[in-house]
Amino acid sequence: MLASLKVRHFRCFETFATEFAPGLNFIVGPNARGKTSLLEAACILLRLQSPRVTRLAHVIQHERRGLVVDGFFAERHLQFYLSHERKKLALDGVEQKTARDYLEVARVVYFGNRDIELVRGTGEGRRRFLDFVAGQRAGAHRRTLRDYERALRSRNLLLKGSAPRWREIAAFDEPLVAAGTRVAEERERLLRDLQEPVQAAHAAITGSRESLRIEWLPGAGGNFPEALAAAHQDDARLRQTTVGPHRDDLALFVNGQASSYASEGQQRTLALALRLGSAHLLERHFSTPPVLLLDDIFGELDLDRRGSLLAALPAAAQKLIATTHLDWLDPASAGKVLDLA
Repeated sequence: MLASLKVRHFRCFETFATEFAPGLNFIVGPNARGKTSLLEAACILLRLQSPRVTRLAHVIQHERRGLVVDGFFAERHLQFYLSHERKKLALDGVEQKTARDYLEVARVVYFGNRDIELVRGTGEGRRRFLDFVAGQRAGAHRRTLRDYERALRSRNLLLKGSAPRWREIAAFDEPLVAAGTRVAEERERLLRDLQEPVQAAHAAITGSRESLRIEWLPGAGGNFPEALAAAHQDDARLRQTTVGPHRDDLALFVNGQASSYASEGQQRTLALALRLGSAHLLERHFSTPPVLLLDDIFGELDLDRRGSLLAALPAAAQKLIATTHLDWLDPASAGKVLDLA
């Protein structure tokens, strides 16, 4: 469990420190008091990633040089410093040259009130969801994804020239294909393993009144090298790489129909099932549940689905839940409450 959390110069917080308990922890307060920021800080401390922004520099408090996030996960002391110039990691007081050992300490699943975009948004959000889970289950995935993105940026930079020089562009094809193939394979393997726990989570939230189906849509078809070679004309015309794992996506279906035709309540339930299924998958893989961070999502659900979601969360998991009020919850079930009012 995450036992303590300290932040300095993090979003709205000059400094802030708190402790958490096993089981349920509620962070309660009106909007704009920092509830979401504390969950974001916990995610950054444990996984070095924000669920809200792609560039961590954006969470540094305005006009400050850098931020510090510090905390204990069980007996392990985690420290993360970030400025616009550099970043520093320390594990049990020892500075780390790489993030490998640091990221082996804890796993996290984040539920946000914007998760509906996993269903009705662009494929980028769904790829980020897969990569966040895959990077926790297979540590090499994070590094492979960076290798792919680096080769993709270089290739696209050359394509933006006035006339493509294919001999130079081809120099990036091999690293692009090598890393991209591994990225796509890991995403597809993860999705295959997610099918059962996601469907079970969906059934638990809906009372088995609705069915869910997920399909994998590879961005390079069945053969990345062939697809890349065949796309030269489109790449030259659009001045960017048009096939590859950066185009991977999922198709979601409710009761046999595309999720775009589902109601908002059904779409929110789909997103919750994806998150909850990933939590159960990580729990099964590591024989211990991840920390669950739930950001103000209960207000978007009716009372029945609120209760069903709470009951479906991994029982042994530590849960940090941000909410504006607790009048919907039985006081005997509230656990620890951090009041930011």
